[in-house]
Amino acid sequence: MASPVRHHTTSAYYAQAIISFGVSLAAMGLGIAYLSASAWIRAFLALGLLYVVTSAFTLAKVIRDRQDEDQVVSRVDQARLDKLLAEHDPFRVDAP
Repeated sequence: MASPVRHHTTSAYYAQAIISFGVSLAAMGLGIAYLSASAWIRAFLALGLLYVVTSAFTLAKVIRDRQDEDQVVSRVDQARLDKLLAEHDPFRVDAP
Protein backbone atom coordinates (compact mmCIF):
# COMPACT_ATOMS: atom_id res chain seq x y z
CA MET A 1 0.00 0.00 0.00
CA ALA A 2 1.48 3.31 -1.06
CA SER A 3 1.42 5.98 1.62
CA PRO A 4 0.16 9.41 0.60
CA VAL A 5 2.66 12.20 0.07
CA ARG A 6 2.85 14.40 3.13
CA HIS A 7 3.14 18.12 2.58
CA HIS A 8 5.39 19.90 5.04
CA THR A 9 5.95 23.64 5.24
CA THR A 10 9.51 24.85 5.41
CA SER A 11 10.92 26.74 8.39
CA ALA A 12 11.35 29.85 6.26
CA TYR A 13 7.69 29.83 5.20
CA TYR A 14 6.59 29.32 8.81
CA ALA A 15 8.82 32.18 10.00
CA GLN A 16 7.62 34.44 7.18
CA ALA A 17 3.99 33.81 8.15
CA ILE A 18 4.66 34.59 11.81
CA ILE A 19 6.66 37.73 11.02
CA SER A 20 4.04 38.92 8.54
CA PHE A 21 1.29 38.44 11.10
CA GLY A 22 3.30 40.27 13.78
CA VAL A 23 4.11 43.21 11.49
CA SER A 24 0.51 43.60 10.32
CA LEU A 25 -0.84 43.40 13.87
CA ALA A 26 1.74 45.92 15.13
CA ALA A 27 1.04 48.28 12.22
CA MET A 28 -2.70 48.20 12.89
CA GLY A 29 -2.12 48.65 16.62
CA LEU A 30 0.14 51.66 16.05
CA GLY A 31 -2.29 53.09 13.50
CA ILE A 32 -5.13 52.88 16.00
CA ALA A 33 -2.97 54.26 18.84
CA TYR A 34 -1.89 57.33 16.85
CA LEU A 35 -5.30 57.97 15.29
CA SER A 36 -6.47 61.50 15.94
CA ALA A 37 -9.74 60.48 17.56
CA SER A 38 -11.09 60.13 21.06
CA ALA A 39 -10.08 57.28 23.32
CA TRP A 40 -13.51 55.64 22.93
CA ILE A 41 -13.16 55.45 19.15
CA ARG A 42 -9.64 54.04 19.40
CA ALA A 43 -10.81 51.47 21.97
CA PHE A 44 -13.68 50.46 19.69
CA LEU A 45 -11.29 50.01 16.75
CA ALA A 46 -8.85 48.04 18.91
CA LEU A 47 -11.67 45.75 20.03
CA GLY A 48 -12.69 45.30 16.40
CA LEU A 49 -9.10 44.41 15.49
CA LEU A 50 -8.99 41.86 18.31
CA TYR A 51 -12.25 40.34 17.06
CA VAL A 52 -10.92 40.07 13.50
CA VAL A 53 -7.70 38.39 14.70
CA THR A 54 -9.48 35.84 16.89
CA SER A 55 -12.04 35.02 14.19
CA ALA A 56 -9.21 34.56 11.66
CA PHE A 57 -7.54 32.05 14.00
CA THR A 58 -10.85 30.24 14.47
CA LEU A 59 -11.46 30.10 10.71
CA ALA A 60 -7.96 28.74 10.10
CA LYS A 61 -8.51 26.05 12.75
CA VAL A 62 -11.88 25.03 11.28
CA ILE A 63 -10.42 24.77 7.78
CA ARG A 64 -7.47 22.72 9.08
CA ASP A 65 -9.77 20.39 11.02
CA ARG A 66 -12.03 19.88 7.99
CA GLN A 67 -9.02 19.09 5.79
CA ASP A 68 -7.69 16.59 8.37
CA GLU A 69 -11.13 14.96 8.56
CA ASP A 70 -11.31 14.64 4.78
CA GLN A 71 -7.87 13.03 4.70
CA VAL A 72 -8.89 10.47 7.34
CA VAL A 73 -12.07 9.59 5.43
CA SER A 74 -10.05 9.29 2.24
CA ARG A 75 -7.58 6.92 3.93
CA VAL A 76 -10.39 4.74 5.29
CA ASP A 77 -12.03 4.57 1.85
CA GLN A 78 -8.68 3.70 0.28
CA ALA A 79 -8.11 0.92 2.84
CA ARG A 80 -11.54 -0.55 2.11
CA LEU A 81 -10.87 -0.47 -1.62
CA ASP A 82 -7.46 -2.09 -1.15
CA LYS A 83 -9.06 -4.85 0.94
CA LEU A 84 -11.73 -5.50 -1.69
CA LEU A 85 -9.14 -5.64 -4.45
CA ALA A 86 -6.91 -7.97 -2.42
CA GLU A 87 -9.79 -10.36 -1.74
CA HIS A 88 -11.09 -10.32 -5.33
CA ASP A 89 -10.15 -13.34 -7.43
CA PRO A 90 -10.98 -12.74 -11.11
CA PHE A 91 -10.51 -16.43 -11.94
CA ARG A 92 -12.88 -17.77 -9.29
CA VAL A 93 -16.05 -19.36 -10.68
CA ASP A 94 -19.04 -19.56 -8.40
CA ALA A 95 -20.83 -22.89 -8.68
CA PRO A 96 -24.61 -22.62 -9.15
